[in-house]
Amino acid sequence: MGNSNQKITTFLMFSGQAEEAMNFYTSVFDQSEIISITRYGANEAGKEGTVLQAAFSLNGQLFRCIDSSVTHEFTFTPAISLYVACDTEDEIERYFKQLSQDGTVLMPLSAYPFSQKYGWVTDKYGVSWQLNLAKN
Repeated sequence: MGNSNQKITTFLMFSGQAEEAMNFYTSVFDQSEIISITRYGANEAGKEGTVLQAAFSLNGQLFRCIDSSVTHEFTFTPAISLYVACDTEDEIERYFKQLSQDGTVLMPLSAYPFSQKYGWVTDKYGVSWQLNLAKN
């Protein structure tokens, strides 16, 4: 369950893919769940059945998301990303494989001067993830 005392929460705005993205993210990360979903009904601002507002947790960290009811020209950018500290080689390799599938690899999973193992990807929804293997 997400930390209800968390004062600052990452908020993701999608254009009709919020529920699909939540299902994907909660399948990738352990200790994750969809906490709540409120959908647009008939004759409301957004397309019926899309996400008016939702909350989900990834590894205990709370996130919120919506499907925008307004068409807009902007989307996610790699200038802001979700940084994931991984504990094991298996974990970082699994996240890299799953999050990069149908997405874009910005920096391949490798050793870098700043990390023994690191990768940066944009997933199929346009959200960027930095994956770092924590030093033991």
